[in-house]
Amino acid sequence: MSGHSKWAQIKHQKAGNDARRGQLFTKLGREITIAAREGGPDPEANVRLRLAIQRARDANMPSENIERAIKRATGPVDGAELEEAIYEGYGPGGAALLVQVATDNRNRTAAEVRNAFTRGGGSLGESGCVAWLFETRGVIEVRTDGQDPDEVALIAIDAGAEDVQTEGDVISIFTAPSDVERVREALVQRNIPVSSAETTLVPKVTLSTDDETALKVMRLIDRLEELDDVQKVYTNLEIPDSVLEQYAK
Repeated sequence: MSGHSKWAQIKHQKAGNDARRGQLFTKLGREITIAAREGGPDPEANVRLRLAIQRARDANMPSENIERAIKRATGPVDGAELEEAIYEGYGPGGAALLVQVATDNRNRTAAEVRNAFTRGGGSLGESGCVAWLFETRGVIEVRTDGQDPDEVALIAIDAGAEDVQTEGDVISIFTAPSDVERVREALVQRNIPVSSAETTLVPKVTLSTDDETALKVMRLIDRLEELDDVQKVYTNLEIPDSVLEQYAK
């Protein structure tokens, strides 16, 4: 799980600089729709939906958009039904990339993802080629602004967290997938503001590379995330501090 905090910093930075709010809301809406379709429209009984709604609220997604996404899962479907898929491949330097998508046309999405890999100096692989490098974990992020990392860690561990890492201005709390909501609630009850909480994929082992290659991998990830059907991209790349500084420019 080493390196996840640095990657969290990049995600926060990009979210803060991303003017394409419409695309972000589309991705969040798709996650809500799929979660509601799979586990039902009641957030109290559907943990995945509850976390998806919380992420949407954290991104300032309007309430009517959230309600519309839930209704889309239970009402008449406009056009083809969304389905989830995973694409796996390698970026420059052999970095593992796992791409989660929500699509109504697999052929279109596969072609777009393959093209993005090729143009970004990577290659799309066979199913299972990199998935084994990742494990499902609950990840909760807290900004260090005004927070004592040691106190946050103690509260989180008492609530069932498995590990806590502080890097830069992000405290990353790792839990079993089933415990993420319980730990989040424990933090909120202690008036600790949570930046995000989700079930995600974390690399078991990270890959180190030179700065130039790391930048190429991150640009490939940007290219993939610009695709409308792509929900999330995961990598096992260990991001050097020097690359974070370059990427911030």
